[in-house]
Amino acid sequence: MRTINLGSTELEVPVVAVGCMRMKSLEKKEAETFIQAALEEGANFFDHADIYGDGTSEEIFADAIHMNSEIRENIILQSKCGIRKGMFDFSKEHILNSVDGILKRLNTEYLDVLLLHRPDALVEPEEVAEAFDILESSGKVRHFGVSNQKPLQIQLLQKFVKQPLVANQLQLSITNANMISNGINVNMENESAIDRDGSVLDFCRLNDITIQPWSPFQYGFFEGVFLGSEKYPELNQKIDEIAAKYEVSNTTIAIAWLLRHPAKMQPVIGTMNVDRLKDCIKASEVHLTREEWYSIYRAAGNILP
Repeated sequence: MRTINLGSTELEVPVVAVGCMRMKSLEKKEAETFIQAALEEGANFFDHADIYGDGTSEEIFADAIHMNSEIRENIILQSKCGIRKGMFDFSKEHILNSVDGILKRLNTEYLDVLLLHRPDALVEPEEVAEAFDILESSGKVRHFGVSNQKPLQIQLLQKFVKQPLVANQLQLSITNANMISNGINVNMENESAIDRDGSVLDFCRLNDITIQPWSPFQYGFFEGVFLGSEKYPELNQKIDEIAAKYEVSNTTIAIAWLLRHPAKMQPVIGTMNVDRLKDCIKASEVHLTREEWYSIYRAAGNILP
């Protein structure tokens, strides 16, 4: 699979990340089959979070991959912390305790990437900086990033954190594309012109932060999948038409649409279905034309000024 550098680092990562949120639903044999299929396709970047299955997704993954030092050297592990029941917590104590729990469940001595999971209104950046320094110096975490944060929140952290923040995980799909739309509809008095994220797309590009789109097939906030949905007949017709041209599935085209953007994004795929995963990975081989990209964008109901 095609690779990119993660943020400003020299770490080469596949352009499609394997999201492990739903791994808690798999039996060990099913998880083994899925992980092996991903590795055979070059998808060796696995995205976790300490809240996925209350930690069981990480445990199932480590057990299914038969984690050892040789396997660990050939995979890239990312996890997230900061979400607690009824609250968010970026305190030094919670970050350090969370990472220790993640490492134990994944049966590894280090994470390649740690992301702070959703903004904490009570964040004290000095504490985050102390936690990151301890995690880096101890070898427990090699790279750091954030999730669902806008530019000023990232800049506030960067004022105190000495490590570069290399990734920002954000909701983005063909139907949830406001971060793209507000950059197109500049100075317009329409819904698409509303900047809901502080121009985070341009900010991340300017600061070498890799955007990792999550829920790349969802519309709304986990309201449903747009592929095959009666709510998006024009979009599905257009995607199917382009899929037929490239002789791939509609799934492939939906991911290819994200990969066509010059920001060099790394979509996080949440499926636990091997065939669907392979369709997602195939998107790295499809380069949509400018006309095709815009036709899909407009078919989803997005407007051009």
